Amino acid sequence: MNRPSLDEDLNESEDLGAGLGLRPEGRVERRANRRKARARRGFGCFAGLISLLVVGSLVVGAVIGFGKGKDALEQMFAAPDYSGDGTGSVVVEITQGQSSQSIADTLEKKGVVKSARAFERAARDDPRSRQVQAGTYTLRKEMSAKAALELMLNPAKSILITRISFRSGQTKAEVSDTLQKSKLKLPAGAAAAAMAKPAALGLPAYAKNNPEGFLYPGTYDIPKGATAYTILKLMTAQYAKNAAAQDLVKTAQRKKLDPYQAVIVASIIGAETNRPQDYAKVARVIYNRLQAGKMLQMDSTIHYVVGRNGGVFTSSEQRDIDSPYNTYKVRGLPPTPINSPTKDTLRAAINPAAGSWMYFTLVNLDTGETAFASSADEHLQNVQKLQTWCAAHKGRC
Repeated sequence: MNRPSLDEDLNESEDLGAGLGLRPEGRVERRANRRKARARRGFGCFAGLISLLVVGSLVVGAVIGFGKGKDALEQMFAAPDYSGDGTGSVVVEITQGQSSQSIADTLEKKGVVKSARAFERAARDDPRSRQVQAGTYTLRKEMSAKAALELMLNPAKSILITRISFRSGQTKAEVSDTLQKSKLKLPAGAAAAAMAKPAALGLPAYAKNNPEGFLYPGTYDIPKGATAYTILKLMTAQYAKNAAAQDLVKTAQRKKLDPYQAVIVASIIGAETNRPQDYAKVARVIYNRLQAGKMLQMDSTIHYVVGRNGGVFTSSEQRDIDSPYNTYKVRGLPPTPINSPTKDTLRAAINPAAGSWMYFTLVNLDTGETAFASSADEHLQNVQKLQTWCAAHKGRC
């Protein structure tokens, strides 16, 4: 059977299409659409080539103009910042150990700088930023980050309050030395001169006009321009506040204690042990020995006279000195406190533990462990424990 020619197939297709209601011109339209598609593909290739050329030009331009491009990027991502030295004033407190990020956040919240990020960048770029001190600063509103940092690095102009810490157990001589060496830059001898005029320091009536024992330890915010008198009065006022909170005078009187003697006992407690759980026990030993008419035999009272020099014990020569503070030779309490007690040692002095202990001794210098005894024999056994510890830790005792 012979197949029809191609033209015949097409004619039949057209007749069929006509029979289905399609226009004979459909074939022409389809051909036109195919030409358009080919044209679009060609244009797409051409457009891609153009895009590559444009991108290549941009890359070349970026390489050629790198300096300008870098400046533009930095400008685009710059941290918001004010310009100039600012106006008005604002008080900002910086605490000990505060990080530069935390300082930056504080400055932003206070309205000193426009953004914390701007100050962080200024601090990062200036190695002196590590020298920013803890204290209360007087800064200005809407300062540039750089200007704010510069002002903080000049404490003579910006610090309103200086923070000073006095450790517990300091003597009045040590408090005086701390003051003179502080950032306050007091005139030479100003602290010692203030100590020599105790009537102006606000001491309690029972202090016998002696600041020893009443210069309360702790951290103080010192106003700008404060004198030695101002600072010492802050310390005695803090002592009065803590003594009142414990009702020290009346509590001591109810227990037939002189309040001044209670302060003396508190100072000995703090010098003899650094474990709070032992404070009230040490107080009981002191009172038991006083009531029994025994000498206290406390190394701490001799250290007050001769200086501690980092040691825990005293030598036989030191224990033989003639001094009212030598409790190995003189009965009763020393004539004054031997340091500045804390609220915890004051509380122990007026609230001694119940017990029959007459002795105590360290048995471990690393932990501060202390052993208490009611008899001499028991005490000697505890002393042996100390000697064993010392033998195992040569050079420590």
